[in-house]
Amino acid sequence: MDSRVTVVPAERRHITTIANRLRDIDQEECAAMGRTAKAALRLAHTTSAKAWTAIVDGRPEAMFGVVVEDLISGIGTPWFLGTDEVYRHGRELLMWGPGFVSRLSDSSPTLRNLVSARNRQAIRLLERWGFTVEENEVVVRGVAFRHFEKVSA
Repeated sequence: MDSRVTVVPAERRHITTIANRLRDIDQEECAAMGRTAKAALRLAHTTSAKAWTAIVDGRPEAMFGVVVEDLISGIGTPWFLGTDEVYRHGRELLMWGPGFVSRLSDSSPTLRNLVSARNRQAIRLLERWGFTVEENEVVVRGVAFRHFEKVSA
């Protein structure tokens, strides 16, 4: 049986389901930033200009969006937190990614954030979606991160 993936506007009620099953590497990234998975998702959802939830077979599996950091300079912080289940649908992520990155860039032409240096799946996706992922690492609370960025024309 094929699973069905849909993307809907993020809702607060999606947070607990995703947080309780968040990928270990995503939990590690949240902890390095001083937050639990649930607290990170709540903050991201509340402060985002745009946010969506990926639903797989009727169940929330990932939430993503952008926080506008500087409207005048057009700088935004994209984020994506998900369960192992959403990464089992890599083909859909690759297909949908460019469209959502474009929508994130509407309000913030410069998108930048950090990704765990160990988060190989996320780094591959970011690069496929046109982000530049720096080789240099910065350490936050013992976790090595790499900066990533995409500037839209």
